[in-house]
Amino acid sequence: MKKLSEFSVKFPITVLMLISAVGLLGIISFERLSVDLFPDLNNPRIFIELKSGELPPDELERKFIDNIEALIMRQRKVTSVSSVLRVGQAQITVEYSWDSDMDEAFLDLQKNMTQVAQNSEIDELNLSQYDPNSSPIILMGLSHPEIDDMDVLRRTGDNFIRNELIRLDGVAAVEVIGGEEKEVKINTEQQILDAFDLTINDVASKVQSSNMDLSGGSIEELGINYVIKGLGAFNDMSEIGDVVVAYKNDSRSNEKLTPVFLKDIAAVEFRNKDPENIVKINGKRSVALAVYKETKANTVKAAETVLEAFKSIKKALPGYEFTLISNQANFISSAISEVEQSALYGVVLAVLILFVFLRRIGTTLIISLSIPISIVATFNLMYFNDLSINIMTLGGLALGAGMLVDNAIVVMESIFRKIEDGLSLREAIVTGASQVTGAITASTITTIVVFLPIVYVQGAAGELFRDQAWTVAFSLIASLIVAILVIPMLSNWILKDKSVESKSIKFTGYSKFLKRLIEKRRMIMLLTLAMLVFTFFAGWQMGSEFIPKAASDSYTLDLKLPEGSNLEYTTAFVDGFQQLINAQKDFDLDQVYEQIGDNTSSLSGATDESLKDESSAYLKIHFKEANLQNINRFITFVSAYLDSFPEIEYALKPEETSLSATLGTDQSAPLVIEIEGDEQEVLADLSAKILKVVSSAGYLNNIETSIQKGRPQVNLVIDRIATGYNGLTIQQVSSQLTELINGKTSGDWEYQGELRDINVKYPDITLSQLQNTFITNGNQRIPLSDLVHFQYVNADRELYRHNQKRVAMISADFSADKSLSDVVDDVRQKIKKAVDFPPNYTFNITGEEEKRSEAFAGLQFALILSIILIYMVLASQFESLLHPFTIILTVPLAAVGAILIFFILGSTLNVMAFIGIIMLMGIAVNDSIILVDAINQQRQQGNEIVESIVIAGEQRIRPIIMTSLTTILALLPLTIGFGESAALRAPMAIAVIGGLISSTTLTLVVIPCVYFYVEKLRR
Repeated sequence: MKKLSEFSVKFPITVLMLISAVGLLGIISFERLSVDLFPDLNNPRIFIELKSGELPPDELERKFIDNIEALIMRQRKVTSVSSVLRVGQAQITVEYSWDSDMDEAFLDLQKNMTQVAQNSEIDELNLSQYDPNSSPIILMGLSHPEIDDMDVLRRTGDNFIRNELIRLDGVAAVEVIGGEEKEVKINTEQQILDAFDLTINDVASKVQSSNMDLSGGSIEELGINYVIKGLGAFNDMSEIGDVVVAYKNDSRSNEKLTPVFLKDIAAVEFRNKDPENIVKINGKRSVALAVYKETKANTVKAAETVLEAFKSIKKALPGYEFTLISNQANFISSAISEVEQSALYGVVLAVLILFVFLRRIGTTLIISLSIPISIVATFNLMYFNDLSINIMTLGGLALGAGMLVDNAIVVMESIFRKIEDGLSLREAIVTGASQVTGAITASTITTIVVFLPIVYVQGAAGELFRDQAWTVAFSLIASLIVAILVIPMLSNWILKDKSVESKSIKFTGYSKFLKRLIEKRRMIMLLTLAMLVFTFFAGWQMGSEFIPKAASDSYTLDLKLPEGSNLEYTTAFVDGFQQLINAQKDFDLDQVYEQIGDNTSSLSGATDESLKDESSAYLKIHFKEANLQNINRFITFVSAYLDSFPEIEYALKPEETSLSATLGTDQSAPLVIEIEGDEQEVLADLSAKILKVVSSAGYLNNIETSIQKGRPQVNLVIDRIATGYNGLTIQQVSSQLTELINGKTSGDWEYQGELRDINVKYPDITLSQLQNTFITNGNQRIPLSDLVHFQYVNADRELYRHNQKRVAMISADFSADKSLSDVVDDVRQKIKKAVDFPPNYTFNITGEEEKRSEAFAGLQFALILSIILIYMVLASQFESLLHPFTIILTVPLAAVGAILIFFILGSTLNVMAFIGIIMLMGIAVNDSIILVDAINQQRQQGNEIVESIVIAGEQRIRPIIMTSLTTILALLPLTIGFGESAALRAPMAIAVIGGLISSTTLTLVVIPCVYFYVEKLRR
């Protein structure tokens, strides 16, 4: 170790060039690091979306889902499969183990689904791989004050804006939401068709056969080859009306036939289709443009490129208005900027504490330089390990900012002390640095090894924090190298070669205090034991949760009107609601975005969006300022208003954070009770009983159950005997009913570069008209009422399945003053006491609780493994199996502060706090290592136990307090702030701060007494 210090002093230019090279490469690496909100997570889920007409959920289950789920469960590394079934559509979620190769899994599943997709009854079967960054990076509203035709806006968005944006680097897709498409609609009536002995199928066939261009081959003449082509495709609307659909005998001559034109028997019009969804911004009808980035693209750069392109597009489209609804890059930039500022403030505070203690600008400058050098060196390691700049890696740098100076402080303080003792500058540098090199190497390794188990943690928590663990480890390795090589070199250049009177802060009374402590060591140990017992019981009483709740200046409102409500009715209700909240000026609203109806786009990364229908609406309400009073007033008003409509379901909550979407569950509520069984009737009965139990708990709200009446349904029960007697098949009856209700598609027509559908349709009919309709068989007309009888029912609204069994689900929110763990324990006990479950029927509490228990189990494993690894490092460092226990005792002493600070603040333990406690294990032992190493050095010089403890304590109290204070003050800015970034980093910082306060204080008090006992025991 001494040779390294001598090399640094002897070859300063070489060391300087090494630093310069690392710095230059670090700057280049930093510029090439991608910027995103979170690390690139390998979330092991694949979604299958199936659509099949208007089939009810139970029929979907019987025909398709049972077989699909059985096929999926035979796939490699599949851990669970869940399905949600609604009328005509189902979504299957396939979960794999976290070590799965998802690209390979996707291809395997896609291959197995090919045969299923060939079923003629399946309209669509789509597979998609979940990506936590899959929400659009830009959501832009498009409108025009003089254009009300949504087809015009859609074409502008689709044919011009989309084509301009899709060419940009980093842009994967652009989707237009809320637009409409025109179609050729041919309206006819049954009586007219009957008069000309036609069916709707005849008309559709005539139109389709009249709308095509035919190739007639080629003719060669005089050496020239002519291509012959027959042009029959429609050029304009008038040609469609002129299609001959039949001929009739002329009344004046039986030999002549008069053509019957389509315009004679039907009204041909070019009009917009009924919209699938409607978008409004502040009450004005618009379309929305959702821009998605490529998976590996830099979100911030991609968003900036898109916004620049929108400036050019706006110039090219005068009169069009663009409204920015959301910009993911803004949040990422602000979150990253907030972490960067917190880290910078922390560094400044750390430097100030150095100056206060050392009272010398030169010495403070030397230590301060270790921070930027270490950080820049870390960028190199991040780049070569494919890490990105995100709030986790930056959080790791911010959390490590205070620790980066620890090694430099210990080396500098040792050099400074040798100068104060009268050694020459060169001798002081070499001797002082070499004396502590072993200690700082051991302390750095112990801090790094606590992060190694996180690399092995499975699940969302391990995936999210892995990059942070690597970043902290890289920064600490860099700081160790800087302390060993750079600090001696800088000291040789900046410090003066003469002994000076010390102006630095000294703790002269600590040696006397230590002697008294050792005399009263038994009392100290008993008090410490009592404190540990109290902390254990305080921690036992504390609640826990999965992830902390973040404040937000945007709220989302999901509305669900009664099943069967059409788009027009849903829109009218939402319009009235918006007018009502707009009239309340004290809410200070900035923008209200509405999306009503079938949701073809995932705005928030939520996984159940594709299952929304015409009776659903999504509102995003953005406040001008995050004023808690205004927000609470808004929540109270909206809840009171919507509660007055018992038939309407709603969920009003802060906008789902990116962290929640990434780590959270598919369910919107934190508490989800899942009842498992086979019979829907039994599940409904158990669900009703549990619902009653849950509703009696005063702290639960927004309680919903999956067992509810669905869309009104009319079952036409076909009389097989009557059908057969009239020479009809069930297929004939079904196809004629489909044509009667939905019409018949008759090809398409090219108009302005787009293909428009041509649909032949009867007028919309009522249920009573349906009962009085006729089914034809040649010239025979049979009343429908003779062939079927009508059954009025309510179809199941939704069917849920989990691992090939039906489940019923009850979800709820709970009061802010309750922790998730307390709620789960209480609800579980209440259900067990009040509800008797039949055989083969069970209940589980899933949702956020499932994620919490999984994450905590993984992190507990990491914590235990960290402590074992720390012991191994210490045993190697001190070549002793006994003395490492002296240092390991710092771990429970650190836990005292970490747990008590959350207990005092009334906060719950969450994944972020747990990570902070694991980090704390590696940081807290550093002080003990420095102290025990110094005591051992004194013992090797022949001093007695008490004398060695006192001398070592007097030597090392200053670096111990300095390193702890710099780390604490560097972390302090991380505990304050607003939004998701603050919610993410604050619990980690609070845990480390609380633990460092207790571990530093108790290290200086308890560890000397423990060392005394251990040394006596060893003898």
